[in-house]
Amino acid sequence: MPDFTFEADLHARGFLRVAGVDEVGRGPLAGPVTAAAVILNPDDIPEGLHDSKKLTARARDHLAAQLQDRAVVAVAHASVEEIEQINILQASHLAMCRALDQLGTPADFALIDGNRTPKGLTLPSQTVVKGDARSLSIAAASIMAKTARDRIMVDLAQQHPGYGWERNAGYPTPEHKAALRNLGLTPHHRRSFKPVHNILYQGKSASH
Repeated sequence: MPDFTFEADLHARGFLRVAGVDEVGRGPLAGPVTAAAVILNPDDIPEGLHDSKKLTARARDHLAAQLQDRAVVAVAHASVEEIEQINILQASHLAMCRALDQLGTPADFALIDGNRTPKGLTLPSQTVVKGDARSLSIAAASIMAKTARDRIMVDLAQQHPGYGWERNAGYPTPEHKAALRNLGLTPHHRRSFKPVHNILYQGKSASH
């Protein structure tokens, strides 16, 4: 289970506003990539924080509501257009930097999930591999990012029914890939991603 060791060590070194940062949505074929930054109050940490992938949707929603009330939270996105322009890794880092910039109380240190520091990050920071399973702040950020992105995909599913986004969040499930072949692309699909690109290319070659 994640704990508060990283944060406590940083507090002891004089960094009092430590933000956990995580992103969700690097793997989907559609929709934005979403990041969150969360500064927990050491005296008021919601019970049950964990890697968002290990929690049920109901538990995530409950914890997200708790975090909104009891922590400093910001969520930010990078659009499909930005993903296409700068690639998914850079776009996920852009979303992370945006989330940090949007915190109502600025962080003085960032704990970043993964093994790469986002380009352009001006804060002192540390990367934490599998951070959402090790740091409570990063786990909190993973929950905020996932719940926010899932809501976006449910909204987009109502505009573009048939792809199952309300269930698959844009990930390449068999249902989603079959719908891509049968219904074609939407403006929210990432055209540079291989399954989408292949369908686009097959469509073009078939029409010539």
